[in-house]
Amino acid sequence: MSRIGKLPIKIPTNVDVTFNGPEITVKGKFGTLNNTIPDILNVEKVDDNLIIKLQQQTNKTRALHGLYRSLLNNMVIGVSEQFKIVLNLNGVGYRGAVQGKLLILNLGFSHPIEIEIPDEITVEVIKNTTVNLQSCNKEDLGLFAAKIRAWRPPEPYKGKGILYEGEIVKRKAGKSGK
Repeated sequence: MSRIGKLPIKIPTNVDVTFNGPEITVKGKFGTLNNTIPDILNVEKVDDNLIIKLQQQTNKTRALHGLYRSLLNNMVIGVSEQFKIVLNLNGVGYRGAVQGKLLILNLGFSHPIEIEIPDEITVEVIKNTTVNLQSCNKEDLGLFAAKIRAWRPPEPYKGKGILYEGEIVKRKAGKSGK
């Protein structure tokens, strides 16, 4: 049995979890999330906890046990608190701005980059160089942050690029640093 899968998921008071066969819906202050659970797993609501149980023990079911427990836990946390990712734009002239449903980035190219912001993600730009992303869906938030970062990943010589908050770029010596 998975060590992660065995842990119960605590449901806050402002979160509502409903089951409709394999479909699970989690509603909270920040939104609604849906997921489908495989038939080999059973989800039970006991008091203020969700417990995921296996029908049979195989390597595949044990892996799914931990995976779906983590996915459901992220759903509960997302609708009650929201997830946040902070991106820093490091480089001369690197700037960001939000115009309507577009994130406009100046990253040293000859043209500004326009990225459409998904509906469930909120974007805020602080001091032109810090981009705050918030959403209740952790998967979509991480995917959108990676999409932004793909335009200018950090480079090891000068440290320029788009970095996650707290990320450290290991620097290399240039030509003269033999």
